[in-house]
Amino acid sequence: MVMNRIRHILAFVLVSLALPATARAQSGLNGQLTILEKNNARTTDLSNAVVWLESATPGALVPAVNAQIVMESRQFVPRLQVVPVGSTVAYPNHDPFRHNVFSKSGPAEFDLGLYARGERKQVMVQRAGVYPIFCNIHAKMVAYVVATSSRWTVRPGADGRFSIDHVPTGTYTLKVWHERGGELSRSVQIAADSAAPIAVQLDARRYKLMPHRNKFGKAYTATGSERY
Repeated sequence: MVMNRIRHILAFVLVSLALPATARAQSGLNGQLTILEKNNARTTDLSNAVVWLESATPGALVPAVNAQIVMESRQFVPRLQVVPVGSTVAYPNHDPFRHNVFSKSGPAEFDLGLYARGERKQVMVQRAGVYPIFCNIHAKMVAYVVATSSRWTVRPGADGRFSIDHVPTGTYTLKVWHERGGELSRSVQIAADSAAPIAVQLDARRYKLMPHRNKFGKAYTATGSERY
């Protein structure tokens, strides 16, 4: 019995020593996101933020996914979609009238044109960044696609807490984005031992909802001829 236990312990030690350093030296990052609001208002949409780590050393490619943002009741659902670079985002139309999905101010532009209920069109997101998504018919329809090339990408909980696990030790750039608070970048150190949670704060006090332009760069006007 004693000899068997010794053999098992020795085998475990030998296997551990054979593992590469990057496989053993991994830790994580825990944090708390808060947003400064006008008039000290309480933030109710902390889960609509995106948190990710960027490394100076390129890592393994993150597999692309197929995602979607549905159009129904003159809304984009969900309002925020987070995908790896190279993913495809589809836009099914569930409304009994036409929509025209477009993005003009993100890392790349696209325009899916008018299409009716039951149809769906899609676009591949080939560059990292934040893509504001609009409808050329309905000015109040807004959504965001956030594409990252990082495998350490998460969304905070409703309370603003977030956790990123299995991160090799080293120095990283922590990025945080929220539609009202904008984007924040800061350097963080991932150590082998568990570090205290970090506090991250965005400032939305100067945020003002501004009407966006249509895909032609003009103000929205009522069509008057179509049942929208």
